[in-house]
Amino acid sequence: MQKVIMYCTAVCPYCVMAERLLSGKGIAVEKIRVDLDPAQRQAMMTRTGRRTVPQIYVGDTHVGGYDDLSALDRVGKLDPLLQD
Repeated sequence: MQKVIMYCTAVCPYCVMAERLLSGKGIAVEKIRVDLDPAQRQAMMTRTGRRTVPQIYVGDTHVGGYDDLSALDRVGKLDPLLQD
């Protein structure tokens, strides 16, 4: 299984939905709370080029946000990515 990292905040409903989707597949998510540490938010923006949360990485692959994650799941490409 690939390691999954998610940049998130405590009150983001999309973060909750992304974690729920992944945990339903038995995937543990390492969460980086950008609302608690402004330096982490800056690191996220530098790494992804995006300002919004969640920002999800599966291994070294930047998946994007919840919409991107769920789109991958709908077309059957998320499970193979998680297995690599």
